[in-house]
Amino acid sequence: MIRPEELTTDQRERIGAIRAVLTDCDGVLTDAGIYYSMDGEELRRFSVRDGMGVERLRAVARIETIIVTRENSGMIARRGEKLRVEVLLGARDKLPHVRELLAKRSLTLAQCAYIGDDVNDLELLRAVGLSACPADAEPEVRQSVQLVCGRPGGHGAFRELAELILAVQSTT
Repeated sequence: MIRPEELTTDQRERIGAIRAVLTDCDGVLTDAGIYYSMDGEELRRFSVRDGMGVERLRAVARIETIIVTRENSGMIARRGEKLRVEVLLGARDKLPHVRELLAKRSLTLAQCAYIGDDVNDLELLRAVGLSACPADAEPEVRQSVQLVCGRPGGHGAFRELAELILAVQSTT
């Protein structure tokens, strides 16, 4: 688990500037597994603790969460509805989609954190103000981000990042 006192001054400043948290879905909000029913229906497991992280960011710090995924799944859209967050589905090339979305909100990439777990997240991870990944992210991703969470995807990695942001912002 990342503790605020372990952060560098640069990391603390980056966290202090965060106004939106962008997150991949599969491998971050889920454990990267997809389950299939006998009827072929896709099922995913989401952590309710990560959902509480979304809620706390919104309620405590007025920080918006946005799910950015290359998947085009009704289940992910439903999870976004439940969490009351915007979901960018089918975003194969994530950075242009995010730039367009942020422009509508008068936000910059420097004001965003992004948590992703796989190589298709690298471009966006390198562009945002604060980059993070779950403990079980791909090695190339772990080597590229500013923060590696102690928890794996689907098991509290998003919540860990959310609580870190809240802790740092409450002291700045």
